[in-house]
Amino acid sequence: MEEERARSDRRSLRQHLPSLPFVGVLAIIVVIGAAAFVYLGIYNIAADAPHTPVVYSMLERLRDRSIEVHARGITPPANLASAQRVSIGAGLYGEMCSGCHLGPGVERSEMSQGLYPQAPELARAQDLTPAQQFWIIKHGVKLSAMPAWGKTHPDPLIWDMVAFVRKLPGMTPDQYKALVASAPADHDEMMKDMPGMK
Repeated sequence: MEEERARSDRRSLRQHLPSLPFVGVLAIIVVIGAAAFVYLGIYNIAADAPHTPVVYSMLERLRDRSIEVHARGITPPANLASAQRVSIGAGLYGEMCSGCHLGPGVERSEMSQGLYPQAPELARAQDLTPAQQFWIIKHGVKLSAMPAWGKTHPDPLIWDMVAFVRKLPGMTPDQYKALVASAPADHDEMMKDMPGMK
């Protein structure tokens, strides 16, 4: 009796599921449609034409989850908040980051206005952990203007940038200018002995 009922249930399930040939044809149609979509350049990738809300939401979720997952296991140095790290980071930030991410009292540049997606203004509060900020600075973000600074900068300098970025929210324009101006060395000086920078 039980066996008969199980056979009947399987027959009923098969009747409600699409056949394998149907699934195969549907898969081929989807692949051909996707290839045509890409080949014909239907989606406008221009930086001055924003993504649709659905595409933007998907990309944002993909970015956020990727950063969260890949930053796991990264441990910040114990002296991350030290004045020396913040000072070195200020010099690096002033030369490498402020053109896109701005700073307290820094006007939007031509470059920052043309970016899409817009670079976050790091002087505003961020909900990223130090490990996530380190990962972003080191590895960059695809399909944005965020470069992978880890290709040219060693981890200690990247942690210095993280130290400064974490101090940015709440900083006044005068404090920002003073910190950037009092950095211990300019960028070229810091980078002169780095591999590939001769």
